[in-house]
Amino acid sequence: MRFAKSLLGGIAIAAAAIGMSAPAQALDMGCTTAKLIVPWKAGGGTHIIFSQMEKTIQEMDVPVKFQVVTVPGQGGNKGAKEARKAKADGCTLFAIHQSAIVGYLNGRVDFTWDGFDMVAQVTSTPEIMGAAGTVPFNSVEELVAAAKASPESIELGATFGSTSQFMWLLFEDLTGTKFKYVPFDGTKERVTALLADTIKLGTINIPTAKKHLATGDLKAMAIASDERSPLLPDLPTLKELGVDMTYSLDRGIVAPKGTPKEVIDYWAGVIKKAAENADFKASLEAKGTQIKYRNAEEYAAWFKNEYDAHEKVAIKVGMYKK
Repeated sequence: MRFAKSLLGGIAIAAAAIGMSAPAQALDMGCTTAKLIVPWKAGGGTHIIFSQMEKTIQEMDVPVKFQVVTVPGQGGNKGAKEARKAKADGCTLFAIHQSAIVGYLNGRVDFTWDGFDMVAQVTSTPEIMGAAGTVPFNSVEELVAAAKASPESIELGATFGSTSQFMWLLFEDLTGTKFKYVPFDGTKERVTALLADTIKLGTINIPTAKKHLATGDLKAMAIASDERSPLLPDLPTLKELGVDMTYSLDRGIVAPKGTPKEVIDYWAGVIKKAAENADFKASLEAKGTQIKYRNAEEYAAWFKNEYDAHEKVAIKVGMYKK
């Protein structure tokens, strides 16, 4: 894939055009199109969100845009390794969520969120506990009873060392259950396995749930959010059902460590303007994802708190030792 190199000695960036309050600056990133590494296969939630953002930014009047490139494998860690080693010039960005924490706590990589420079958080998507349409249980209460009656017998699809497994580890810890984990490297593959009845449990997204709940091909047990989703108003939250937990994928963009602050500020401004685009917001809300923008400093503080919470649970379930 080719990324156009600037023929000019510098790029005049008008800060006002991207919603930044700082004076206009001259930046020379050495590219007019940056690469945004998405470390999962095409068709998954992260790829869909940032492909839509790419399209939105393409229509904006900004001098440097980005193009999504998928680098799947190793539960998101293959792309993370490539992004971490990239030149810190603003021409390589990385799409991130809590998988960056879990991959470290699970021992898959020796770096975590602070191995990058934060740029901005973009979205938040609550997880839905999904099940194959053939399972005999129809509620969280019945699921817990079935799991306790036969520990480690209910097949659960997850990407090992990633958030799709960690949510269930949290659930196990809170409910005293144990499941049989089956590895799948991506949301699309996991949902396909649920539909084929190859596995019985797995996280699903709202578009998938809406499409297949009506036909009975899938069941939804609960949504791991503070409030019910307006797109699935009959689906209760875990908290309503007595399981005191929430879990969402909070997606954002980071850069290789050492990226200049003016470059971080540029991308944060571009991303903020894209996140405020009405069409972009509407397209994500239709998929059960909300815009939740945080700038670099806010995103770093959020990630620190999120890491601490994950580490505490990882130690408790025996995943990680300090």
